[in-house]
Amino acid sequence: MTEERTANDLQERVQELRRQIAENDRLYYVLDAPVLSDPEYDALFAELKQLEAEHPELDDPNSPTKRVGGAPLDSFEQYTHALPMFSLDNGFSVEDFRNFVDRLGRLLPGVDTSALPFWVDPKMDGLATEVVYENGQLTVGATRGDGEVGENVTENVRTVRNLPLALHFREDMPAPTVLDVRGEMLMDRKEFEAMNARQLEEGGKVFANPRNAAAGSLRQLDSRITAQRPLKFIAYGVGRVEWPAGVTAPDWSTQEKLMLGLAEYGFTIPPRCRLCSTPAEVEDAYAELSEARESLPFEIDGTVAKLNDRSMQDALGATARAPRWALALKFPAYQGVTTLKDIRVQVGRTGALTPVAILEPVSLAGVTVSRATLHNEDEIRAKELMIGDQVVVQRAGDVIPEVVRPLKDKRTGAEKEFVFPKYCPECGAEAVRLPGEAAWRCPNIACPAVRKQRLIYFVSKAGLDMEGLGRKWVEQFVDSGMVKSPADLFSLEKNELVKMDRMGEILAEKIIDSIEASKEAPMRRLIAALGIRLVGEQTARTLATYYRNMDALMAEASRELANGEADPLQELPDIGPEVAASLRAFFTNTSNHELLERLREVGLWPETDLPEPSQAPSEGPLAGKKVLVTGAVPGLTRDEAKQAVLDAGGEAASSVSKNLDMIVVGEKPGQSKLDKAEKLEIPRLSADEFLRLIGK
Repeated sequence: MTEERTANDLQERVQELRRQIAENDRLYYVLDAPVLSDPEYDALFAELKQLEAEHPELDDPNSPTKRVGGAPLDSFEQYTHALPMFSLDNGFSVEDFRNFVDRLGRLLPGVDTSALPFWVDPKMDGLATEVVYENGQLTVGATRGDGEVGENVTENVRTVRNLPLALHFREDMPAPTVLDVRGEMLMDRKEFEAMNARQLEEGGKVFANPRNAAAGSLRQLDSRITAQRPLKFIAYGVGRVEWPAGVTAPDWSTQEKLMLGLAEYGFTIPPRCRLCSTPAEVEDAYAELSEARESLPFEIDGTVAKLNDRSMQDALGATARAPRWALALKFPAYQGVTTLKDIRVQVGRTGALTPVAILEPVSLAGVTVSRATLHNEDEIRAKELMIGDQVVVQRAGDVIPEVVRPLKDKRTGAEKEFVFPKYCPECGAEAVRLPGEAAWRCPNIACPAVRKQRLIYFVSKAGLDMEGLGRKWVEQFVDSGMVKSPADLFSLEKNELVKMDRMGEILAEKIIDSIEASKEAPMRRLIAALGIRLVGEQTARTLATYYRNMDALMAEASRELANGEADPLQELPDIGPEVAASLRAFFTNTSNHELLERLREVGLWPETDLPEPSQAPSEGPLAGKKVLVTGAVPGLTRDEAKQAVLDAGGEAASSVSKNLDMIVVGEKPGQSKLDKAEKLEIPRLSADEFLRLIGK
């Protein structure tokens, strides 16, 4: 009995510590009204951490101690949103908003649009994120991705201090069985600046703006790094909301009541959000937020107006990409006038020649802009830009510097036309422009600039992630002649590195160890690191799933296809003709073959670490059929619908292709998928027909 009481007392103490810490996190990070001193809080945290270490049977993934992060991941898994995370239609003026209200009037006959209430949020400039709670506990955190499938970043989301790990509710506030909360992951301006200052002092990466910092921080494979970044989650809406049977659910019939309800559950909601009784009040709110945008703690780029009545929202539904009941009314971009001093052409890792505008530095909303991309030759011609022009420059979306147009009436006659080079500025090779492409490219894979950029990519986080070996060191290795190809990295020796400026023994040893450790990288990482055009991390993962080692992939991708033979590469998920052609071009290139053989010789020749593709049963109503499910199937989640295809003997597809046998159309399907399937004359099944076919 004594042991039982001790165990019960211990469990109660751990639960009480978690409750106190969670409540004080909410008071500090959400309400900005702390009641405990830092030493008092630290004492509670230390006690909880010790008890959990001594009694692992009391472990809880949503314990406040998990906010410090855990062991690094190899990669993020995909997460399919139960309901699509739509983007928003944009407006750029009050007139656009009035047209939007007129459209609502046509869609809602008999409704007096002049008296329609709207809920207005500032349009936050962060990374759209969904957090899922089951029975009040955080279970999933995911990025928006393409709106249907994002990345599972749960471990990183748990480190965000203002996000409740468990819903805060009273006895008169029931916990929903399922609650999907959508919001923006972002950073305050001041905390972003402080973080950048620390990064600079420690020799780390300095971020261009808060949005990039937030996106990069949330997508760290090491959640301990995320835990050190000042991320905040600001809620703006919901996906699924399901309540226990027999429980009286709260009244969330309006957007206002929903947002206030989320605040009661412990979520931070946007500052300056408010109910506007009429469209005219929305216009006033837009003007006020536009004037106040610099005074807000985080960056915003507009105002979001949502119909307040959620039954009207449901009635209006959505298009393939955006709800019909909401509009993002964007602010005018920050603009300034400066001089276009020069246009320089840079060479990227794929050989693309990209023109860059060199500007007389100009300040736009506190950010000094001295360079801006001009994209390609056609862009320069379309805008009729000349070197020496006075030009209007803006931060598009408040982030990307862009040359808008020249001020032709300011020309003096001293301006010079820019002639796009027909030869690579780095190696002198004749540039080529393929049919249907806007970019000129250097075709020389031995081009120093291409080589340097490919090596930088090879060692980066998107490639083999060689810790300590950043851009500057790669550039020095190439410039000194020490490294000409990725294989040369594996021949570097410590006594060579320590002779370089600012290279100490500790750093040299760290780089050598990191290069050696990369030999253990899985096959998907090597495929990505090779920098094959159009082949990113996801395509690399697909290839590593279907080809068990590099020899098998090389053999297939370098094999000459017989006349009329279908390309097996195009049979793989999400690999179309262009990607397949790029793979074959890479693996049939003699120089690339030599590189791959050298990588084999140094010991970098991995096999896949991914499970084999699910094999469907050979029998069933869908045996041998490739089936795509788009939209919601009643009674099934997206994952369950795909599994139902597999259980019925079929192959679950993720995109539309000519090899698709049928498409199942549920509620709110992807319009682009439907359009493409219709063009290819692919047979359609309704959700009901699908369920009957598979016996459900």
